[in-house]
Amino acid sequence: MEIAASTLWWIAAGLLVAVELATGTFYLLMLAIGAVAGALAAHLGLGVSGQMLTAAIVGSAVVLALYLVRRPKPGEQSARADRSVNLDIGETVQIDGWSADGTAQVRYRGTQWTARRRGDAPAQTGAYRVVELEGIHLLVEPI
Repeated sequence: MEIAASTLWWIAAGLLVAVELATGTFYLLMLAIGAVAGALAAHLGLGVSGQMLTAAIVGSAVVLALYLVRRPKPGEQSARADRSVNLDIGETVQIDGWSADGTAQVRYRGTQWTARRRGDAPAQTGAYRVVELEGIHLLVEPI
């Protein structure tokens, strides 16, 4: 019993969708669209190389389109600096002294944090506003 090429493409598309559902990798869904294009090319009677070329072009195009749509735009605020994502943004901390490496140890929310100045503001003591979280460091600017 011989399996039609279009059936193999449909199976590949189904497997890609199943793996995407298990892993949450949205790009696999775009590759599944490429496999669907390969199946449609097989239904249209294209040869194996035409099917593979169609699947590769369509899959690559939708992956590239998804990347271009989802990439950060210039000037767009980082999620690390968005108050709706991180409630620490906008909070005030008191800095009593800066280290030579440009960091300061601050007590915030009951624990020690390392703060760094954003930009080239002078290292002065006083009240600072948290403008971004970068890993475990608070990026602060003077109030």
